Amino acid sequence: MVRIERDSLGEREIPDDVYWGINTARAVENFFISPRQINIYPDLLVAFAQVKQAAARANRDIGVLDAERAELIDRAAQDIIDGKLHDQFVVGVIQGGAGTSTNMNVNEVIANRALELAGRKFGEYDYISPNDHVNRSQSTNDTYPTAVKLALVYTMRRLTQEMRLLRNSFAAKGREFKDVLKVGRTQMQDAVPMTVGQEFRGFSTTIGEDIDRIEDVWPLLQEMNLGATAIGTGITAPPDYAKAVIRHLRVITGHPDLHNGPDLIEATSDTGVFISTSSVLKRAAMKLSKICSDLRLLSSGPQAGLGEINLPAVQAGSSIMPGKVNPVIPEAVNQVAFVIAGADITVSFAAEAGQLQLNAFEPVIAHVLLQNSTWLRRAVRTLRINCVDGITVNEERLEQQVATSVGVVTALMPQLGYLRAAQIAKEALHSGRSIRELVLEDGRLTEQEVDAALDPTDLSGGLFDTGQMPKLTPELIAQMEAALDEADRRER
Repeated sequence: MVRIERDSLGEREIPDDVYWGINTARAVENFFISPRQINIYPDLLVAFAQVKQAAARANRDIGVLDAERAELIDRAAQDIIDGKLHDQFVVGVIQGGAGTSTNMNVNEVIANRALELAGRKFGEYDYISPNDHVNRSQSTNDTYPTAVKLALVYTMRRLTQEMRLLRNSFAAKGREFKDVLKVGRTQMQDAVPMTVGQEFRGFSTTIGEDIDRIEDVWPLLQEMNLGATAIGTGITAPPDYAKAVIRHLRVITGHPDLHNGPDLIEATSDTGVFISTSSVLKRAAMKLSKICSDLRLLSSGPQAGLGEINLPAVQAGSSIMPGKVNPVIPEAVNQVAFVIAGADITVSFAAEAGQLQLNAFEPVIAHVLLQNSTWLRRAVRTLRINCVDGITVNEERLEQQVATSVGVVTALMPQLGYLRAAQIAKEALHSGRSIRELVLEDGRLTEQEVDAALDPTDLSGGLFDTGQMPKLTPELIAQMEAALDEADRRER
């Protein structure tokens, strides 16, 4: 069974059991580029439905939409917010038209669901129209960027929650390994002793700093341009609409800081916030990738490499070499970081290419930013669960390395001087004798002075200070993981 829908270009047969209409059908035909549809981003669908719900309430309040239609649109939008009908959002993530295809897909699904709630047939647009009622006082130019920004707020909040859990895991390993001495390295060469706990504390601190930088972007994402309609002039939107729709959107989303920009012309054409968002995602990805590369190096071997730590064995590493296990989890995170770095270039080009009063390339910006934040969150999660939480240390190997390391001579430099300390280090390397033995033989320091200078606590700059590490309570961890599990369920 089909129904006939019409637009300014002609007619189309639409399957009678779908909620989308002719505009969506044309978009599917025109943009069969990526098999990925916008419904892979539930946050975007929810955010768009919230915008439409706020618009319906605002239009009712200012008297340009009757209460009955406003209520039906409101209820239809709520269904989408509740996770229903997401399979009806079928336009591709890559599309021309500055997001018009996405906006109309949303308008048509809401209109037909509202008609269904009213006991009417799909396509009876004389009663509830995708354009005249669902899209009243709006344009793609203001609803689309608003929905994208809201979606980024949602997905990046979950990203920071995952990052907090990972920071907590690294901190826990720092406490676990706080007394284990090792040889630190600079430029891939032996340096001075430290503790494994200090190394993992550094990883934890790095993650914490990137959480802060991501949160710095949130205020920028909460500046909207609702009521700007076409190009920011506010044409077709009644004077009171902008304030009313923002007021309702604050209540619907639970974000009281949402606000319109002071210059709606600028707010409609500017995409600087997306450049900033991409930048912080790239920063977090690159730093996480560096940590993963360190984990791979520290676990290399296990016999012919550094072999300082052991990563959990999660799968066989070779189809030909029996017993080989590879660091597949850090490798996967590295690859996500590479994708995010490349996508940052896409955002930069797309933001620059916007011309005059509108950026036509916001769909690709939305796609890569939503993908980046989602992939990074999942990468952080798998790194924590499948890798970091199960890391162990090869203490005997580390103890042997520290005992024979010439790097400890650095601690004796104030007493011996740089030149003599370097000579002793060189002699230790050539002879295989210990630094302690050679310094005592030198005769400048007593045995007590040498032992005091080579004390493990002093060598590492003070053993691990557990009081400085962030720690989440088990109850809070359980709550965060439950919320994140639900988000993953919705995305699958």
